[in-house]
Amino acid sequence: MTSCIFCSIIAGDIPSKKIYEDEHTYAFFDISQVTKGHTLVVPKNHHENLFDLPESELNHVYQSVQKVGHALKETFSPAGLNLVNNNGEAAGQTVFHYHVHLIPRYDSTDGFRAKWEEHGSEYSEADLEAMRVELVQSLSK
Repeated sequence: MTSCIFCSIIAGDIPSKKIYEDEHTYAFFDISQVTKGHTLVVPKNHHENLFDLPESELNHVYQSVQKVGHALKETFSPAGLNLVNNNGEAAGQTVFHYHVHLIPRYDSTDGFRAKWEEHGSEYSEADLEAMRVELVQSLSK
């Protein structure tokens, strides 16, 4: 058995409630079931996070995310759907195998909360422009 719990699930060493599988991805219910139908989509190949995931595999993951998202919508009729991906411990990642949470949303009492704190006033126009220039330069490398 591998030390990665998601690799063990994909290999069948640990049971899961499989929702979907293809050559590149595996989707299964999250054991926490934050909301009804909470599903994880993972690449079959082990990659720790977004920064390690090859573009070709990222494409497969998000094709599966869309397919499973449509199935969740058709089956459970949620009012919305959150896609959540945490990269790195500081961002809340606890299993270090890339994965996307599909969290169906039903109403304000469904158990999922995202807290956004606005910090726009802390950045001047010059700060934002300097940040933009740095990012554009990084993208052009």
